[in-house]
Amino acid sequence: MADDRYEQLNALRERAKEGRDPTAADETLALLCDLVQKLQPERVLEIGAGEGLTSIALLIGGAARLTAIECDAERARRARENFAHFGLADRVTLIEDDAGRVLPALEEDGAYGLIFLDGPKAQYRRYFADCKRLLKRGGVLVSDDILLFGYVTGEPPKKRKMLAEHIREYIAMLQSDPAFETEILPFGEGVAVSRKL
Repeated sequence: MADDRYEQLNALRERAKEGRDPTAADETLALLCDLVQKLQPERVLEIGAGEGLTSIALLIGGAARLTAIECDAERARRARENFAHFGLADRVTLIEDDAGRVLPALEEDGAYGLIFLDGPKAQYRRYFADCKRLLKRGGVLVSDDILLFGYVTGEPPKKRKMLAEHIREYIAMLQSDPAFETEILPFGEGVAVSRKL
């Protein structure tokens, strides 16, 4: 694995951080890459792929195949370009659609060793049942941005109260589900790491 791929990827990630296109926080990406090393997943699912930068890091880091879901047409276009540029297009299935439609249609029960949930936060509760179904036993679901600038644990601004409540409910779902062992980490805007027992 050539070091220049990491350099290129880091440059793209820094540019994405400066703009409006989201990318995972450095600590979150390090956690995901560590999980790929430990789990050696045959298949990874990323919900909310953006420009594909996190997907690329996971594929370079050892994930065999990856399915990425992205509903924004421009981000999906850039993701396709990035996958091709890094020589990874043959290991990625990019689905350009709303995850709420895509997830129930995926029939690969228990196929994914790692799922990275980084889509619209208000939809996490809706996605949970399918994530649980699609994740293999021993696999890990990583849910990003679940502390939302402190809104979830503190008092959110009025216009963010409903979103904070949705995320609180999602965290409660994770922590009360006997099929999962969940830890909340203070990386970025908060990460839930849920291992399927």
